[in-house]
Amino acid sequence: MTGYRRGVRLGIDVGRARVGVARSDPDGMLAVPVETVPRDERSLTRIAELAAEYEPLEIVVGLPVNMQGADTPSTVDAREFAAALQARSGVPVRLVDERLSTVSAHAALRSSGRSQKNSRSIVDQVAAVVLLQQAIDTEKSTGNPAGAPVPVDEEPA
Repeated sequence: MTGYRRGVRLGIDVGRARVGVARSDPDGMLAVPVETVPRDERSLTRIAELAAEYEPLEIVVGLPVNMQGADTPSTVDAREFAAALQARSGVPVRLVDERLSTVSAHAALRSSGRSQKNSRSIVDQVAAVVLLQQAIDTEKSTGNPAGAPVPVDEEPA
């Protein structure tokens, strides 16, 4: 665990309709689901409230690049959401490649016996858990935080 920065982290899976939120314990042993936030004008406020409650070291936002690593309209949306969240919460935000996190979340839910229809309300939370756990595991194995920080001076769109 050399180089791992101790502290709670929040994981955010940004979708067009919902935002999944997960958190870790301070030692990064386990990422757990927190809540699914409807994607509307109150989304940023609610996630900032969760950040105030959990007092994370940082917030990890999934960056949905395509399989070739290129930006998509969802990538642009996630970057703008991350910048706005950092400005609103005052907590540092890192963007982490989330390729396959939602696919992994659906697979995990299917293997637990849940249909895709019955999983709709929690799949975003599970995707947030997957991306947060990947970020924690990356930092623990490399000694470096996963992803890239959102620049502090970046203006939300």
